[in-house]
Amino acid sequence: MTRAYWEASRAPRYSLLFALPLLVFYQVLAAAVPPGPHGGVRNGADVLLQAVFIWLAGSWGPRIFMACLIGAGLWLVARDLRVNPGRLRVTVFGLMLAEAVGLALAFGVVVGGLTAALLGEPPPLAIPAGAPLGRGTVLMLSLGAGIYEELLFRVVLVSLFAWAARRVFGWRPLTAGTTATLAGALVFSAFHYIGPYGDAWELYSFVFRTIAGVFFSALYLTRGFGITAWTHALYDVFLLVR
Repeated sequence: MTRAYWEASRAPRYSLLFALPLLVFYQVLAAAVPPGPHGGVRNGADVLLQAVFIWLAGSWGPRIFMACLIGAGLWLVARDLRVNPGRLRVTVFGLMLAEAVGLALAFGVVVGGLTAALLGEPPPLAIPAGAPLGRGTVLMLSLGAGIYEELLFRVVLVSLFAWAARRVFGWRPLTAGTTATLAGALVFSAFHYIGPYGDAWELYSFVFRTIAGVFFSALYLTRGFGITAWTHALYDVFLLVR
């Protein structure tokens, strides 16, 4: 992996555009999937992020949220393109997809192995789901996990925790970042047990997801949002869509 690819793939002009198809596919599937027994099914992180806008703007909240999300992304891409003019290279996107596939395939082995080493148990083949869902719904939720859970738990929550640790408690950047990563991973793990479609509490799955949260935070810091979002989404697809 060359230095040029490493730097370009983390930049907004590649990273955010690479994540855009996840957002589009998720929204299309969310609109197409029939409501479940508890109403319309959406990724929980998507619901939480939209809830703030619904509280502020009522029924216009989801539209404003989507406009802000896409607008902020395009602004970051445009700013990056002004600093780095030139044509985008399709080969970079291809390499990013190959990297995300490789990371997603290795993810379960690495995180499962660490969990087993910590708890002294062999990793399960899959983390059991809560309420039964159709394949289309599971695919939609997997894609939503990649885009919205990374946005909420890595971009927003970990960054907010790190900022509070530095500004409120006066901690050094390394201490603040480490604490924010661990706190964000615990919240990320606990999040999966909430709501009618949440999983039943299990120590193994909680520890697995906590380690996963640390892994995704490290991946986000080193490889950017796009590759992290695709790695998360592809892992969920590989695990749940059979």
